[in-house]
Amino acid sequence: MRFFKLPLALVLCGLAQTGAAQVAADSASKAATSTGGPNKKKTGRFARLFAPSEKPSFIPYPSVFSQQETGLAFSLSMLPVWRFGEDTTTRKSNARLGGWISQKGQTSLQITHNIFTKGEKVYLLGEASYYDVNYFYYGIGNNTRKVDESQVEYTTIIFNQRVMPRIAPNWFAGLQYRFTNLRNIKYDEAGEEGGANKFRTDLETGQLSAREGKGGNTSGFGPAVLYDGRDNVLATYRGQYLHAHGLFVGKYAGSDYSFNRYQIDARHFQPLFNNTNTILAMQYLGQFHTGGKVPFRELSAFGADLGGSIYNYATLMRGIYEGRFRDRQMMTFQAEVRQKLFWRIDGAVFGAVAEVTNKFSDFSLNDTKFAAGFGGRFRFNRRDRLNLRLDYGIGSGGNSGAYFAVGEAF
Repeated sequence: MRFFKLPLALVLCGLAQTGAAQVAADSASKAATSTGGPNKKKTGRFARLFAPSEKPSFIPYPSVFSQQETGLAFSLSMLPVWRFGEDTTTRKSNARLGGWISQKGQTSLQITHNIFTKGEKVYLLGEASYYDVNYFYYGIGNNTRKVDESQVEYTTIIFNQRVMPRIAPNWFAGLQYRFTNLRNIKYDEAGEEGGANKFRTDLETGQLSAREGKGGNTSGFGPAVLYDGRDNVLATYRGQYLHAHGLFVGKYAGSDYSFNRYQIDARHFQPLFNNTNTILAMQYLGQFHTGGKVPFRELSAFGADLGGSIYNYATLMRGIYEGRFRDRQMMTFQAEVRQKLFWRIDGAVFGAVAEVTNKFSDFSLNDTKFAAGFGGRFRFNRRDRLNLRLDYGIGSGGNSGAYFAVGEAF
């Protein structure tokens, strides 16, 4: 979705003060712990899970955005970051709790998390989300047309959880479960130029099944393997990341559809010029389906705001509208140079390529889609390297847009 946050300067100033307040509170906590004294309070069971300087902050921050489908909307988010225990070799965990409501009555609620338990014995990745929104639908395939842009409204609930115990240093392996419920699908609006709604046309011609027009459940289990050698999961300076997982969706898990999904996500980060002022970040992501019919909402797709746990929170093809191209198979590669500028301000330039196809053998360099752009970063929490990101991208398919988010794109 094409979000643009309005009161950016006010948000940045407020978050800078919030970050400073967090650091001051952490310093005070350290001092109180080290000196003791008559005002020392008894530590609760919850607080004992964390080092005094690593307790999560649940301070909410508001923002306002405008979107063509929603009109003016208001959001409220919390972004706690913490480390379990006092061992600094345990990487920090983070979560995102937020929601928004628009003047047209559309809503979203989302909880996501990346958690390393104490001693990194278990890694947890997941989300629980609710969306009642409008999206543009362009059809299925790598060469869908801008002229077919049509609105589709639906409600969806997503639950995705991976539980991966550590099997070796930086290696984790376990299981995942994913559930999606899609309902209240509406496609009454005409196409962009007054023609037939593309979603309705695809239902009538059999490109989409009758069941897809009504929604339904997708539910399945599968294995997951992760190597995570990143120094920081929020803004990585150096390290590698490799995440492979499968998902076997079927009636055995209460699903209305049956298919298999395989995904591999590989990332590399390294400083340039012998310091961390300039970082090169690269990512390859491939998602592939076999078996039966994959409902349109679960097809492989790319677009700047997909995100979520399905793509390990990566933002793919900034400059292309969410789900602009979708099909059974997908591969994408992106690279970004992140440059420290001054104070808390950083900059970035990025480029990406991607393609979707029905069959793996159909991939071709001639049909590759492109996206590129630039952006700025504001580090409102310097201790944890937590950035606000504002990007502008241009991509294939007649798309461009500005994107505001918390955290790096990948």
